[in-house]
Amino acid sequence: MLAVEHEALEDAVVVRVKGGVDSSTVDEVTAHLTAALKLAETHPSRLVLVDLQAVDFFGSAALNAVLDCHDAGKEAGTAVRLIADHDQVLRPIEVTELDRILDIYPTLPEALQHKRRQ
Repeated sequence: MLAVEHEALEDAVVVRVKGGVDSSTVDEVTAHLTAALKLAETHPSRLVLVDLQAVDFFGSAALNAVLDCHDAGKEAGTAVRLIADHDQVLRPIEVTELDRILDIYPTLPEALQHKRRQ
């Protein structure tokens, strides 16, 4: 069962994903990521945080979705950071070496602490 929501907070636009992300559920995640990027365009922080701490399956479709979001954010001048600290999410990212591209933080406060970098 997948649950996705996004909201604009004071410091960032946050997308929370809960459950498994695979080819059958990724469209819902992508819709929220796209909406969050749109919101971030007018947000003072220009920052999107994708909270994946409650994700229990992170397939190749999910990897592509966050990578696309990261690339679209870069083009728009919006930083995209992932929040994850568990193997279900970190393993697929590390195996595909996307940890070299994506900014990943273990907690929401840590993702917020880091000042913007281009």
